[in-house]
Amino acid sequence: MPPLPEPPVFLPKLLTVWREGYGLRDLRADAVAGLTVAIVALPLAMALAIASGAKPETGLLTAIVAGFLISALGGSRFQIGGPTGAFIPVVYAVIARHGFDGLVLATLMAGVMLVAAGLLRIGTLMKYVPQPLVTGFTSGIAVIILASQFKDLLGLQVADVPADFLPKLEVLWQHLGEFNPWAFGLALGCVALIIGLRRLSQTAPGFLIAVVAASVLVAAAGIPVDTIGSRFGGIPTSLPAPQLPSLDWARMVELLPAAFTIAFLAGIESLLSAVVADGMSGGRHRSNTELVAQGLANSASALFGGLPATGAIARTATNIRAGARTPVAGMLHALFLLLFVLAGARLAAWVPLPALAGVLVVVAWNMSEHGHFRHVLRSAPRGDRAVLLLTFLLTVFVDLSLAIQVGMVVAAFVFMYRMSEAVQVGAGLTLVDEDEDIDAEAARRASEDARQRIGLPPGVEVFRIAGPLFFGAANRLDNLLDRLVPKPKVFILRMRMVPIVDASGVHALANLAERCRRQGIVLILSGLQEQPHEVLRRMGLQPCEGALYLAADFDEARRLAERLLTMPAPDA
Repeated sequence: MPPLPEPPVFLPKLLTVWREGYGLRDLRADAVAGLTVAIVALPLAMALAIASGAKPETGLLTAIVAGFLISALGGSRFQIGGPTGAFIPVVYAVIARHGFDGLVLATLMAGVMLVAAGLLRIGTLMKYVPQPLVTGFTSGIAVIILASQFKDLLGLQVADVPADFLPKLEVLWQHLGEFNPWAFGLALGCVALIIGLRRLSQTAPGFLIAVVAASVLVAAAGIPVDTIGSRFGGIPTSLPAPQLPSLDWARMVELLPAAFTIAFLAGIESLLSAVVADGMSGGRHRSNTELVAQGLANSASALFGGLPATGAIARTATNIRAGARTPVAGMLHALFLLLFVLAGARLAAWVPLPALAGVLVVVAWNMSEHGHFRHVLRSAPRGDRAVLLLTFLLTVFVDLSLAIQVGMVVAAFVFMYRMSEAVQVGAGLTLVDEDEDIDAEAARRASEDARQRIGLPPGVEVFRIAGPLFFGAANRLDNLLDRLVPKPKVFILRMRMVPIVDASGVHALANLAERCRRQGIVLILSGLQEQPHEVLRRMGLQPCEGALYLAADFDEARRLAERLLTMPAPDA
C-alpha cells in the first residue's frame, strides 16, 4: 500500500466547511452559539485585561481581532480564541518591566514564532509536552491569578502592585488596613451567584448575570467601590487603527524570553483546547494549521494594540454545548463583541471592579486542576511528582519562562532515566510488565534464555539487548566483554528487541566491535530492525570480513557462528 500523502501545513477548517457545503440551518445554529459565547466572553475579556495590568478595552479588542482570525484561519472546527487567564501573570510581568509597548512588540514576535512553528510542523511535537509540567504550570498560574485579585477583592487602594508573588503579598499586607467590606462582600456575592447558577443550569451565562446584577446594585444603592468608569474612564466606542510597533533590534533581543513564553503558552493552550474540542465533538483538529492561525491572530492583535491570545478551553466548550457547527460561530462571537463596543461600551463604565475580581476567582479555581494535582502527587511515580512540584513552585515564586525551561529539562532527564532502566542487556533477561504475573513471566523469559543457548558450540557466546539503544542507555555495552569468562571466539548480540538506535548507540556498538576485534572475537549482530539497520548503514558501521557480521535472525547467526569457528581467527 502506498504511503498516505502528508496533509498540507496550512489548511483552515473554514475552507473544509465551505467545500462540504454551508446552509441557512448551519448559519442559524452558529449564530446562536456565537451569541452565547459572546455573552460569556464579554465580562471575561474585560476582567482578564484589568487583571493583566492593561485597560479593559484591550481585552475586548483582543477577543474581537484575534478571536475572529483564530476561528477563520484555525485548524479546529470549534475553537474560540481570545485572552485567557493563563496569560495574566505573563502580561502583567511584561508590562511592569517593559511597558505596554514592550508587550505589544513581544506579542508580535510571539506571533511570528508561532507561524514559523506551524510551517515547520512543530505542532505535532507539542503533544509530547509532559502532563505533569502542564498541570504544575497551570496550577501555578491559578495561584498567581488569585493573588492578583486580592487588591480589588479587598478594596485596597494600592497604586502600584509588584509583579512578583512574594513582593505582591508583602505590599498588599502593608495596605490591609484599607480593607473595604463592601468590595469584599460584593465579590463574594458574585462568586456565590456564579456557582449557584452553574448548579442550576450549565448553560446560564453566570459571569454576565453576576456582573450585571452587581453593576445594577452598585448604581442603585451607591455602594462605595471602584468601577471601570472611576478607574479607567470608560471604554472607547471604536476600534483603533492598526499600527506597527517600533522594531528596535536591542529591544527585540531584550524581549525574546517574554516572546518565547507567550508563544509557548499560546501554542500549548490552543492545542489543549483543540484536543478538548475533539473529545467533545468527535472531530480532529489540524495542529500545524492551528499554530499558524494563532501566530497570525497574535500578530494582528499586536498591530491593533491588543493582548496575547490563544484558544480558550471554557469558551470553546461553551461553543460546542451551544450547538455550534462550524468556525463561523467563533467568527460571529467576535462580531457580536464588536457590536457591543460600537453600541454599548458606555454601559461598561458602571461595572464594579470587585465583581470582575469575583469572576476571576472562579476562573482561577477552574484553572487550578486541584483534583488532578492531588491525584498526581498521591499516585504518580516520583519523577512525575518532582516535575509537577518543581514547575508549580518555579511558576509561583520565580518566573514562568524559567519554570517551563527547567520543567522540560527535568522531565527529559526523568524520561531518559526511565528508558535507560528499561533497557536490558544480558544472557538472562527478565522484562516484566506491571500487569503481568512476575513469577510466571520471569520463568518464561528464563526458559527462553536457556533455549537460546541450547545447541551453541563451544566458543560461542550469546547476549540479547531489549529496549531502545539511545544515549541514556548506551553505556550498558561498556563492560559487556568483561562479563564473558572465558572469552569466546564468536559473540552473538541479539538485537531483535531494539526498536531504535541513536548516534550514541551506534558509537557504543562501534566501540564494542573494536574491542571484540582487538581481542580476536568475531561479533555478529542479529535481528536488526529497520530503523537500527538504516542508522548503522548511514553512520558507517558496516560488516567487516572476519570481524563484524550482520545476520537476519538468530538461526542465521548460529549457522554463521558455526562456520566462523572453522576459519582462522582474525589478527588481533
